[in-house]
Amino acid sequence: MQVLIAIPVYNEQRYVRDVLDQVKRYHDHVLVIDDGSSDQTPEILRSVAGINVLRHEKNSGYGSSLIDAFNWADANGYDWVITMDCDCQHEPKRIPDFMREIATDKWDIISGSRYMQVDAGDDLPPPERRSINATITCIINDIFGTCLTDSFCGFKAHRVKPTIGLNLTEKGYAFPMQFWPRAIAGGLRITELPVRLIYNDPNRQFGGGLDDANDRLNHYLEVLNAETVRVLRPDHTGK
Repeated sequence: MQVLIAIPVYNEQRYVRDVLDQVKRYHDHVLVIDDGSSDQTPEILRSVAGINVLRHEKNSGYGSSLIDAFNWADANGYDWVITMDCDCQHEPKRIPDFMREIATDKWDIISGSRYMQVDAGDDLPPPERRSINATITCIINDIFGTCLTDSFCGFKAHRVKPTIGLNLTEKGYAFPMQFWPRAIAGGLRITELPVRLIYNDPNRQFGGGLDDANDRLNHYLEVLNAETVRVLRPDHTGK
């Protein structure tokens, strides 16, 4: 079973070296997708041995980095991709937990959840982010009959072939709004795994007009609605 750790980065000079040092303690197959960083991130990545790097010359979006990671994993013979962020909010020491679930061969998606098991030492999320997450998660559960507790956590293990088969195209932060409807409608076997809720930078911005919480929620709802129509009423999409 070949497993790849894929880490999208964008202007992460503050964290990237430490995160990679920690990840490599647990796994030695690592792909970093540099999404057009304009700080010292590219130079730092060139100095780190034993990793693979894909670089976007221009910032293409979070979803674009994930899609490139899945395609790279497929082309290079990997069975699974574990995705994690590079801002020290996903703990590399949890990688063995994902590996144990992968070894059961019961799932296609193993999704980290920051709200499945909240510990006393967990951080409090910014209220608007928790509200948006709860709203979207509730809508997905209501429509598809699922029991997700965290629809936005990027700490996930994906079985490569079924994930490639979803034909994902959403390039930005609305990626989960396309991913979940297609994964559920596609019959992928999904479970959640508790991970710590950590917010190192609650003021971190999204950019691209998504910094306003209402605009961000409306954008997410628009993408989610389009995907729901696509998977539940394909005759109405023209596809």
